[in-house]
Amino acid sequence: MNKVLHKLLVIVFIVFSATMLFSCATAPPHHPNNICSIFRQYPKWFWSTQDVQKHWGVPISVVMAIILQESHYRADAKPPRKKLLWIIPWLRPTSAYGYSQATDGSWRSYKRSTGAGSASRDAFHDAANFIGWYANQAHRKLGISTQDPYRVYLAYHEGIGGYARKTYLRKQWLIGVAHRVDRNAWLYHRQLMGCIRSLKTRPWWHLWSY
Repeated sequence: MNKVLHKLLVIVFIVFSATMLFSCATAPPHHPNNICSIFRQYPKWFWSTQDVQKHWGVPISVVMAIILQESHYRADAKPPRKKLLWIIPWLRPTSAYGYSQATDGSWRSYKRSTGAGSASRDAFHDAANFIGWYANQAHRKLGISTQDPYRVYLAYHEGIGGYARKTYLRKQWLIGVAHRVDRNAWLYHRQLMGCIRSLKTRPWWHLWSY
């Protein structure tokens, strides 16, 4: 009887812990198409993207437009599984994960390059910094302006080598997505210019955005 009770208590503890962990995860913003609303709901996201802009030279609006497109602000986002025989859930097409949908290989390169060994793809600050780093790589290696959301996204999606080979020209759907990212980035920029003075500033004692 004691063994049965012990096992039951262990199961209850595991379920409770998993529920608490899930409930503590940051939910997507209430109004994802309004950057002012997003930053009022999550001031730390504003501070994180300010850090990215300052360090990597990538506008806040570009970082946020890419995250909107890639994950819709879901910390645990993954690509949908492929279907076996059209109905059976199968493998995922890539290892992309988190806010930025960075793949395993790209994330390892980012951590090696920046020394951010503890960075996590489901942490907003780290994901935003990854996007800034990647856009900076595209600027240095391909000459793409960090102020150009359309081309930054094409390089982000296709990779540095893929963009150099112009693989995106064979993907009309991707060109359409890149145009959407471009529109969202400029929309975010206009919204931010109208509300930035009213957003919560980082307290002097808050040394990090995360």
